[in-house]
Amino acid sequence: MNKKTMMAVVKESAAPGLAYKKLPVPRPGPGQVLVKVAAASVCGTDSLIYEWAPWAASRITLPRVIGHEFAGVVEETGEGVVGTETGDRVSAESHYFCGRCYQCRTGRPEVCANHKIMGVDADGSFAEHIVVPAANIWHNHPDIPDDVASLQEPLGNAVDTVAAEDISGKRVLITGAGPMGLMCIAVAKAMGASRIMVSDPNEYRLELARLMGADIVLNPKVMNIEGPVLSATRGEGVDVLLEISGNAKALSTGLALLAAGGRASLLGIFRGPVPVDLNNHIIFKKIRLYGITGRKPFSTWHTVSRLLYSGRLDIGPLITHRMKLAEYEKGFTLMKSGRCGKVVFTP
Repeated sequence: MNKKTMMAVVKESAAPGLAYKKLPVPRPGPGQVLVKVAAASVCGTDSLIYEWAPWAASRITLPRVIGHEFAGVVEETGEGVVGTETGDRVSAESHYFCGRCYQCRTGRPEVCANHKIMGVDADGSFAEHIVVPAANIWHNHPDIPDDVASLQEPLGNAVDTVAAEDISGKRVLITGAGPMGLMCIAVAKAMGASRIMVSDPNEYRLELARLMGADIVLNPKVMNIEGPVLSATRGEGVDVLLEISGNAKALSTGLALLAAGGRASLLGIFRGPVPVDLNNHIIFKKIRLYGITGRKPFSTWHTVSRLLYSGRLDIGPLITHRMKLAEYEKGFTLMKSGRCGKVVFTP
């Protein structure tokens, strides 16, 4: 019987809030590895679970250790694990795929019909230890520090959003400057976008957008962004729209400012159905729409890792707060306030 214990952040009741509890250290079963967590970053999904938003209430079985972005060191391997050893520095793909459905067997596991999510359907990374399927393990490059390595999972979403098509030389509008939007700025810059414009109503995050490399930042609360965007593009509109906000008005404005023949990548999650002027904003302009979810395992992980250790992609300014896991309440309060980039916990 395992008598070792660990501390973890747990969703244990169907109400807002979380608990910091002592739990048994899990043991890896066949095909699994036990990882000692070195850094775990906070995602917007974690905030929805904290708030007990309708999505979380409809999805999660309680109690659940939350969190799904992390880096750590392999402490133990289960039976049959090959290619991963004790002492390896790792992160992990947070979507667990069945490998049997139509999508998995035709090369689209990111939209697996039966996928489970770390920290949602299985215990997550806001803990001193986590058990992960060996098939989901990603070995971290030695030049990538743990706090940055913990961001590779969400950074993969940003890479797939930006790189749904070639972005080199393109004029880009990013609607939403939360952590994912900020990552998209850095990725678009690294991949050769010619001009990056960012719209967000939060002045703190617009300042972060400047730090991440945005050429023009716009606050839709204090101005109509249409004029500055059209002026910066000679009246032509942008070539690429990256919608990260999940705000219906931002989407409508972004599509209106998208040049004919352009493309839009949609990563933001909307709270309900969204009206779209399909005729004028999509069909007559011959716009290409990409819905982005998760990352392509593991091709996107290779791209992310190479961009980071090459030095071409700098996401250091995005990490604005580092704190102990026991200070999780402070971290989630910061996330709710919007006065932060990425918050990273160290167990």
